[in-house]
Amino acid sequence: MFKLYGFPVSNYYNMVKLTLLEKGFEFEEVMTRPSQEDDFLNISPMGKIPCLEVKEGPLSETSVIFDFLEDLSSDVPLYPTDTYQRAKVRELTKSIELYLELVTRQLLGAVFFGAPADEQLNEKVNAELDKGVAALNRILIFSPFAAGEVMTYADFMLYYTVTLGNMATKKALDRDLCDELPGLTAWLTMMEGNPLVKKVNADRDAALKAMTA
Repeated sequence: MFKLYGFPVSNYYNMVKLTLLEKGFEFEEVMTRPSQEDDFLNISPMGKIPCLEVKEGPLSETSVIFDFLEDLSSDVPLYPTDTYQRAKVRELTKSIELYLELVTRQLLGAVFFGAPADEQLNEKVNAELDKGVAALNRILIFSPFAAGEVMTYADFMLYYTVTLGNMATKKALDRDLCDELPGLTAWLTMMEGNPLVKKVNADRDAALKAMTA
């Protein structure tokens, strides 16, 4: 049985958790925050979450875990079999991370954790979002999934990026990503109808409620 280290408020943790559920792997959740303690650094070199422990040893970095799980089991494929289309899904997944997730993440301190508002930072994020949204509109398909006709890892990256990031952009920048990414609203409705997404989200919401109580 795998061990998944992290906690359900983390969007990256939830991407990996959803992957494990979709593929039907048995796993144990080990509640862990990012840490610089030696014991955790031995399995996650930067002390980040998520980290997945398999029989051969630990793995960190979400995209690496995606690839490992895909190589391990293709019974529920989340990458296309065609080499070029597989690369296009990786391109989209990476673009979502670089140009949307890491950009909106800069707002989380002020929006969720009480850091002071920073107008210079907001201007920087707005400019980065302008470019990132334009780039994503060139490669997102929403037909009906993010990369085409079937669900892929790009959907997992986008869903858990947008559901957190859009709360931040609306509050800090008065920007709603649903207005800027045509097709996003209908896609979110479809994703939220997935029973496994509902399960991951229920665990996330319970953990968030406990954390903020």
